[in-house]
Amino acid sequence: MSNLAYIANMCINDKPLVWLQGEIKTPPFSLAARLEAGFLLRKLQKGEILSMPHARAMPSIGPRCYELRINDINLTWRIMYRIDPDAIIILHVFEKKTTKTPKQVIDLCQNRLKFYDSL
Repeated sequence: MSNLAYIANMCINDKPLVWLQGEIKTPPFSLAARLEAGFLLRKLQKGEILSMPHARAMPSIGPRCYELRINDINLTWRIMYRIDPDAIIILHVFEKKTTKTPKQVIDLCQNRLKFYDSL
C-alpha cells in the first residue's frame, strides 16, 4: 500500500471531532498544552479509550461522557467530551480551579448534549 493510500484509509476510519462550543488556542492554552490536547484527541479519533491520568469517566453528564485532563504551566484544563459511534463530541473546554467539577459545567454539558441529540 502506498503512503498516500494509507493516509487516505487512516482518515476515512477516524472519527471526526464535533465542537459544540469553545476551542483550543493560544491564549489560553500554552503550546505544550495544545500539543498534548491534540495528541490525546487524535488518539480518541482513532478509537482508543483513554483512562487515568489522561481521562476520567463523567457519568454525571451522561453515558460515554469523559473529561480529558490537560496540565498546563500553572493551570489545569478540562475538555469534556462524549464518544459516539460516529464522532467525538466536544462539549466544553474550561480551566479547572477546584477538585470538583462545577455544577454549572455539568448542566451546560447536559444541555448541549440534549440540543445536539435533538438535531
